[in-house]
Amino acid sequence: MKRKRIVSVMLVAAMAATLFAGCGKNGGNGNGSTQGGSASNDGKIKEFTAFFAVPGSEINDDNEVQQIIAEKTGVKVKETWLTGQTAEEAIGTLVAGDEYPDFICGGNGMPQLYDAGALVALDDYIDKYPNIKNYFTEQEWDQLRQDDGHIYWIPQFSNIKGEEKTCTHNDEAFWIQARVLEWADYPEIKTMDDYFKLIEDYNAANPTMEDGTENIPYTILCEDWRYFCLENAPQFLDGYPNDGSCMVDPDTLKVMDYNTSDTAVKYFKKLNEEYQKGIVDPESFTQTYDEYIAKLSSGRVLGMIDQWWDFAYTAGDAIKSAGLDEQGCDYIPLPVTIDGRKNQWHNSGGVLNSGDGLAITKDCDDVEAALQFVDDLLSEEIHNLRFWGVEGVDYKVGDDGLFYRTDEQRLQAAQADYKASHACSYSYFPQYDGTCDDGLNATKPSGQAAEFFDGLNEDVKKAFLAYGVETYVEMLGTSEAPGPWYPMWSFSNNFTTDTEGGMAWNKISEVKHEQLPQVVMAKDFDSAWATYMDAYNACNPDAFLSELQAELDKRVADAAKYE
Repeated sequence: MKRKRIVSVMLVAAMAATLFAGCGKNGGNGNGSTQGGSASNDGKIKEFTAFFAVPGSEINDDNEVQQIIAEKTGVKVKETWLTGQTAEEAIGTLVAGDEYPDFICGGNGMPQLYDAGALVALDDYIDKYPNIKNYFTEQEWDQLRQDDGHIYWIPQFSNIKGEEKTCTHNDEAFWIQARVLEWADYPEIKTMDDYFKLIEDYNAANPTMEDGTENIPYTILCEDWRYFCLENAPQFLDGYPNDGSCMVDPDTLKVMDYNTSDTAVKYFKKLNEEYQKGIVDPESFTQTYDEYIAKLSSGRVLGMIDQWWDFAYTAGDAIKSAGLDEQGCDYIPLPVTIDGRKNQWHNSGGVLNSGDGLAITKDCDDVEAALQFVDDLLSEEIHNLRFWGVEGVDYKVGDDGLFYRTDEQRLQAAQADYKASHACSYSYFPQYDGTCDDGLNATKPSGQAAEFFDGLNEDVKKAFLAYGVETYVEMLGTSEAPGPWYPMWSFSNNFTTDTEGGMAWNKISEVKHEQLPQVVMAKDFDSAWATYMDAYNACNPDAFLSELQAELDKRVADAAKYE
């Protein structure tokens, strides 16, 4: 049942002024207090613009929490997102016009912005803003310096504050619907063959949903940069963490090419077999991201490979809002490898993506106010607003001081219209995972163990209880953080054609996009794979791997300076 929105902006603002608790009460020392935005000076709200080169959802102009944040910081940001273009295309258009928003995150287009001189160097500012300064260690800030020695952007994600609190697996995994696992009496699924056999068997016995809608046994997202859902799998099947562009032997510190491994052959041959059986969605290689999310949201898709963040806040919430969880349509990750070996998918510790982040452009007329806003967003009071919401409206505080949500609050938090009109996480601005300064609460609901489990849909709870776990992380297992090279994708994502390795990487990407769908759909797999390998090897992959190795060696050597 949908809850009518009864909270007005004025009501929420009034509540926010008096009801901040836990995380937001400590204040002081640059961790809990805002540092005096323009609101404290003249009461006026300064407006900034931001563009993020990824698809996203815009915030309603009358968003309630955004207004509270504006009143407290003196700043409001109008966000726009990528539509109908790749990141490189969108950024190329901005560079050609030489006009930019105040804030920008260019994704794979960051090198273009840097080369165009579009970004403001942050070095002389960072020390002025304690929350920003403390966001990274000296070593991490140094890792963000570009060829000219300056820092131009602030990575926004995977920064852990205090004790690590992790319930979700935010990275890639093999996902399967709860109804499939329940039908099979919650079997142990450890191998690629086990995974696909279960999907096959279930679909043969249950070809439709309760309303007669035909199931989609397995689909693959391949659009643009989300091509990782297809091409990354061999490294995971071999048990390696998500380095993106390669595998790294932790003992020899040598780069390995997962594209040509024995496991890669086995994986794509399996996809080929499943395609011929009608298990793989024939629209996999033509569907858009929106079409993919619509399929997942309908509950039709039994399984897929994807990163949790890529579907949880869209399809996951849609499934809950539509009541499809009652049919077991929620997704659960399985620790699938090629032969059941231990996986290293989920690692402790944060991940620094040095190749991308939030930047301020040369067109921003008040860099200090912009950075003050970022600093304010990292204060516990505002961070609490961004991710927990308003106390009494979005969450409650127990007698033990722990934040929690009622069933009604959890349901409203999953509703698209409520999120658009009320919630404002400023999702592509810097943020924390981990623990609040109170040492008790998680910085986000997804990290609050009790709240996380209580908030799970019943189909997921039932599966977790059957497997003796309480979180997605426990379903997969946790490994120690990889070495100082990790992740290599933070380097390869920003390759340009200015180097021989960059040219090779660009050609490899084109070949993969063209050839791998053909490999999966081919009547003669061996012939198609041979054609693909010929095209792949013609790209000069050794040049690409050589530059990866050089970067890996550099990162290891740089880290040693701080030991």
